[in-house]
Amino acid sequence: MTKIIMTLAATAAVAISIPTIAEARTQMRAVGSSTVYPFAKIVSERIGRANAKLGTPIIESTGTGAGMKLFCGGVGERFPDVENASRRMKASEAKLCVSNGVAQVTEIQIGLDGVTFATANGTPLSNVSQRDIYLAIAKTPFGRPNTAKTWRDVNSKLPALPIRVYGPPTTSGTRDAMGELIMTPPCEANPSMAAMKKADEPRFKAICTGVRSDGAYIEAGENDNLIVQKLEANPGTIGVFGFSYLEENATRLKGLSINGVAPTYQSISSFQYPGARPLYIYLKNAHVNAIPAMRAYAAEFTKESAFGPNGYLRSTAGMIAAPNNVRARSQNAARTLAPLDFKSLK
Repeated sequence: MTKIIMTLAATAAVAISIPTIAEARTQMRAVGSSTVYPFAKIVSERIGRANAKLGTPIIESTGTGAGMKLFCGGVGERFPDVENASRRMKASEAKLCVSNGVAQVTEIQIGLDGVTFATANGTPLSNVSQRDIYLAIAKTPFGRPNTAKTWRDVNSKLPALPIRVYGPPTTSGTRDAMGELIMTPPCEANPSMAAMKKADEPRFKAICTGVRSDGAYIEAGENDNLIVQKLEANPGTIGVFGFSYLEENATRLKGLSINGVAPTYQSISSFQYPGARPLYIYLKNAHVNAIPAMRAYAAEFTKESAFGPNGYLRSTAGMIAAPNNVRARSQNAARTLAPLDFKSLK
């Protein structure tokens, strides 16, 4: 009997000593997109300066895909509170969240960005089509091995410049957006590929979005500033990253027009530019009460003075404002933290 009492006492002591989420960690932690990272850092620093009790949220640039895996890994102090994303959450990621007990998530669109193809100012390449890009970097364009060595090989009107593209890895939302927005439309325009989409969608996706691994496309990691440096050091190469990085380096680089449309604030905000895309943050609702800065993060990110057309995220980091109705919806989501309907995801 004494042993039983001692065991129960020991068990109770252990249970009492286990910290709650709030006791273990009260500082907010966000992971995800390298494109959203510079905006998120500015917002987090504002929160830290405005309220020392909340602390400055920790922002990590892991890439959207890798961040989703961490975010959806579970509930508790070991797991991130927020996911910054340069594309919308996928249905498969929502399924992972639910399987790990992350049952409710709030989705907030924070602005727009453009998947930008850029190069050094002296590079003799200024305008390409989506088809040109697809034929240059797809691993198996229209199901055939890619043997193109130069841009002229894919389009006789382009210069005989070696195809060498520095771009994001598979963990990146920019990579996903490049495949969906830039590569898939010209691939799907092929009748045999359109038929394949209906008969074998996984194979269709692999052919339309898979990139070369023979040196023509080089995965440059999640550090977009590193891509900028590589373009300057290697004239004639192309880099793929978010528009804000191009705008920040406008005197050092030029953006390539796609289908005759240059990447600009106006062309992206109007969705005339083929690579225009929305940006998001996702909040883990189960953490909100334990991590006070989460509400502040959502509120600060969606202030008109932050993400509006004349907001500080535009003036200091180049964020493109979403349309008025989208901003209003985002502000409401930040106030209510209404859970996302996972059934709406693809």
